[in-house]
Amino acid sequence: MRKLCIHSPSSVACFPDFAPGAEQLAHDRSWLFVPHLSCKLFATSHYHRTVHVPDGFIDAPMSVATGAVAAAAVAVSLRGARRELDERTAPLAGLVAAFIFAVQMLNFPVAAGTSGHLLGGALAAILVGPYTGVLCIAVVLLMQGILFADGGLTALGVNITVMGVVTTVVAYVLFRGLVKVLPRKRRSITVASFVSALISVPAAALAFTFLYWLGGTTDISIGKVATAMVGVHILIGIGEAAITALTVGAVIAVRPDLVYGARGLQQKLKLRVNGELVDVPDAEPVPVAARSHRTVWAAGLVTSLVLAGFVSFYASANPDGLEKVAADKGIDEKAEEHANADSPLADYGVKDVDDARLSGGLAGVIGVGVTVVAGSTVFWAVRRRRTDDTSPVSTGV
Repeated sequence: MRKLCIHSPSSVACFPDFAPGAEQLAHDRSWLFVPHLSCKLFATSHYHRTVHVPDGFIDAPMSVATGAVAAAAVAVSLRGARRELDERTAPLAGLVAAFIFAVQMLNFPVAAGTSGHLLGGALAAILVGPYTGVLCIAVVLLMQGILFADGGLTALGVNITVMGVVTTVVAYVLFRGLVKVLPRKRRSITVASFVSALISVPAAALAFTFLYWLGGTTDISIGKVATAMVGVHILIGIGEAAITALTVGAVIAVRPDLVYGARGLQQKLKLRVNGELVDVPDAEPVPVAARSHRTVWAAGLVTSLVLAGFVSFYASANPDGLEKVAADKGIDEKAEEHANADSPLADYGVKDVDDARLSGGLAGVIGVGVTVVAGSTVFWAVRRRRTDDTSPVSTGV
């Protein structure tokens, strides 16, 4: 007798005895649901990623509490984003959300059969601002949870709090502190991006561990969980840092004015007048690189589509950091099946499309398209609200 245990996005099905060929079926590249007693048999997909906290990890009271925290953070961010979104960041913000969605499909190998993926909080905060960054991550998580059954719906507050709020705040505070002490050069922006992104990932792991300590559904040693989570996520943070630094560096190379976190860092020239140093008056703005907003936006969208629609097929199929720790430490004992497990796009594949490469690629392209539309709609609405708030008020009698 052999036992076959197959992990789904939010549950595990174990069979003490299984028919010949079932093991091969379990490693097929398409999801297949086969009724078996009261369970379902899940075959892993090459594209499948359990990248976010599923339902059942955190109990109901803590899920409600983190939902309230996430809702408050989003409300505050909607107000704060009015100051950040201008003619430069408004078009870029929706694209940043779509790019993060695409790169999150690219799990990279870490160590000991574990993979990692971009969280994106640092990248979003540096490119479009911390408030807008929180909204970017919230949009991505919402699209993933509703359309792709990735991340539990009751755990949405946990995911937004950990992946959106914690990573964005930690990364941006550290980034701004670094750029103020480092030499005022473009290379310093890249270095600051790398370091802040690196630290934001284990910070998110610690935040999850704290929430699990308060409202976890299994009785396990929280010290062991913290050690395992921080250890693997430091390694994942290196990948996050590299992706963030490369992306920020690429944008700075063509349009430095589009990097929100790098604004206002120019060192003013000083003149000595009557024995005192005074700022040189601002000159006419120097023309920025020749590439227009539309060119940068189009290039970013094409890159996102290629990453999600083609490159993602070659991503690591190993469990990500949270999934690995959850399985090793028993956190996933009470994990629940996702409410949208029967979604046509569940687990990053298109239902009824048998070819794994085509199914995953189409799902990735659809995800990028939906995310960029949803994100752009939100950010343009916030931008328009800012315009309305600052418009002249009629004082006629």
